[in-house]
Amino acid sequence: MTIEKKLIEQLLQHPRAATIVKKANLLLKEEKERRIQFYNDITDEEKVEFINGEIIVHSPVKKEHNDVNSLLFRLLSTYVSKHQLGYVGIEKIMITLERNDYEPDLCFFTQKKAKHFKKGQSLFPAPDFIVEILSKGTAKNDRGIKFQDYEANRISEYLIIDPVQQIVELYRLNSKKEYELILKSGEGTLKSSTIKGFAIPIAAIFDETKNLETLTALLSN
Repeated sequence: MTIEKKLIEQLLQHPRAATIVKKANLLLKEEKERRIQFYNDITDEEKVEFINGEIIVHSPVKKEHNDVNSLLFRLLSTYVSKHQLGYVGIEKIMITLERNDYEPDLCFFTQKKAKHFKKGQSLFPAPDFIVEILSKGTAKNDRGIKFQDYEANRISEYLIIDPVQQIVELYRLNSKKEYELILKSGEGTLKSSTIKGFAIPIAAIFDETKNLETLTALLSN
């Protein structure tokens, strides 16, 4: 049974279900108005997200966060571009889901979605592959509401990276449309089923020399 069905069943057992639904609709209406205002107010300068009615402004990232993001983006964007698989977004790509708006560290859209993107576009649909790099300020949401939201919106793969411990976690939707942990490691190979043929040494995400070696291999294959 899905989470939605469980919540509906629990609500229908409550004697004041109708009143609760009415209040919830009112709160969601007010939230929608705040979200519209959020779209009008956001700028290119800040990394901000709209999560469950709240505007979250992120602090500047630490060096290890930026290093990991840059190294992985270099490999991912090169591979996707070479094989014309779609579009890779970094840092400031805002994805709009049913209720919330996020700016993932990295995301990939298949060609099926990317071919509809236009110049000047600033809001994007759910991607097919998302990367979030943990920090003290974001870890709770990365493992909490974002994990739930990405799963609920059928984002095929979700990669969580710990830049300090140098460990990656790859989650993939299973037949029940739930995230299943496929890999948790600081060594070995990272393989994506969403980005066809993309396989890299995990070390290449954290080490400049290994990254350049892997980049050369990707370009030559």
